[in-house]
Amino acid sequence: MIRIVSHGPDPAVRRLTLTLYGYAFLSDLVLLYPLYVVFFADTGLSVGQISSLFVIWSAAGILVEVPSGAWADVVSRRLLLGLAPLVTAGGYALWVLAPSYPAFAFGFLLWGAGGALVSGALEALVWTELDRLGAAGRYARVLGRARTAGVLGVVLSGVLAGPVLAAGGYPAIGAASVLACLLATAVAARFPEHRRCTAASVGPPSGPDDDDGDAGWWETLRAGVTQVRTHPPVRGAVLLVAVVAADWGALDEFTPLLALDTGVGAQVVPLLLLLLWAGVTVGGLLTPVGERLGGRGYAGLLTVVAVALAGGALLRHPAGFVLLAVAFGAAQLATVLADARLQARITGSNRATVTSLAGMATDVLIIVTYGAYGLVATAAGNAVAFAVTAGPYLIVALALLRRRRRPAAVTTGVAARGRC
Repeated sequence: MIRIVSHGPDPAVRRLTLTLYGYAFLSDLVLLYPLYVVFFADTGLSVGQISSLFVIWSAAGILVEVPSGAWADVVSRRLLLGLAPLVTAGGYALWVLAPSYPAFAFGFLLWGAGGALVSGALEALVWTELDRLGAAGRYARVLGRARTAGVLGVVLSGVLAGPVLAAGGYPAIGAASVLACLLATAVAARFPEHRRCTAASVGPPSGPDDDDGDAGWWETLRAGVTQVRTHPPVRGAVLLVAVVAADWGALDEFTPLLALDTGVGAQVVPLLLLLLWAGVTVGGLLTPVGERLGGRGYAGLLTVVAVALAGGALLRHPAGFVLLAVAFGAAQLATVLADARLQARITGSNRATVTSLAGMATDVLIIVTYGAYGLVATAAGNAVAFAVTAGPYLIVALALLRRRRRPAAVTTGVAARGRC
C-alpha cells in the first residue's frame, strides 16, 4: 500500500465530483427498491418464483459484467454511464405496465445488464479524470462520498415510497423510478472523458495494446484478463475487492430476518435497518481517515468488521444492531479502500475491463455466500450464519499481516501519473 499525496481541488475536479455525486444519488433514488418484493407478492408470485428472479438478476450481471467493461474501454465510458439508467428504466417500466413473471424476469435481465454497464466504467472514468487533473490521490475519498450519496438516495426512496404508493399505487412508483433514471442519464452527459494517455504507462505492461486507445474489443478484453492473470499485485487487489465487498453485500439481504429473530415486531425492522444504513453512510464519509491506514491498520479494520458482525448477531438482541452498524460502516470503508488500491495498481488502457473482472468475482462470491448462508442458517439459525460468514474477514486480515509488507495507504498520488 502506498501513502496518498493529496492535491487541492480545482473547478474541473469539483465539476467531476459533483457530477459523480448527483449521478450516484439519482441512480439509487428508485422508489421501487423498498417495494419490489412486495409488488411481486401482490402480483401473485410465490417465494420460489421470487427467489428465481434473484438468480436471474445475479446471472445477468455476471454474464454482462466483463464484456461491458471491455466495451467501456473501447467505446466510451461516459456513453455506458448514460446508457445504463435507460436500460434499467426499461425494466422498471415493463414491471408496472405488464406485471407478470415473464415481465419481471426480463426486467431483472435489464436491471442486471444496467448495473454491469456502470460497474467498471464508473470507477475507470473517475480515476482516469482525477489522474489527468493531478488529483488521483483524492480518488478514495471521492468514491466514498459517492457511495454515501447513493445510500442517501436509497434512504430517501424508503421515505417517499409509502406516500407515493398511497397516492398513485404501483404505476406512480414505477413512473417515479423511471424519472430518476432519466435524470441520471442527463447528469451522466456532464461527465468529462479524456481517454488517451499523455505519459508513459507506469508499471509492467498489461498487454500488447497497453498504450493504444484504438485496440479492439477482443484485444482489450484479452489484455485485461492477461493483466489480472500475470500481474500478481493486480490479481491480489482484484481478490481483495471481491472478498471484502461480497461478504457484507450478501449479508445485507438477510438483515431483516436477523432483526425479526431478536423478537421485535415487523414495524420495528425498518428502524433497525435504518441504523445499518446510517453506519454505511458514516463509513463512506470516513474515507479520508481510512486513507491514512497502513497495511496493519487495514488488517485491523477487517478485524473490526468480523468481530462486530459476529458479536452483533450473536447478541440476539436489538442492541446488537449497533455493533452491526459499526461492522457495515467499517465494511463500506474497507470496500472503498480496496477499490482504490485496485485502481492504483491497474496499468494500461483496459482499466474498466480489469475493474469489471473484480465486479464479476464479487458477484460470484455473493452467490456462493448466499448458498453457504442458507445451509448454516437452516441448521443453526441466522445469528450463527452471520457469525460464520464473518470469518473470511479474519482470514484476509491474518493473510495481510503475515505478508509482512511495508505499511502504506490504499491508493496512490503522483506515482499514478500516466495511467489510463
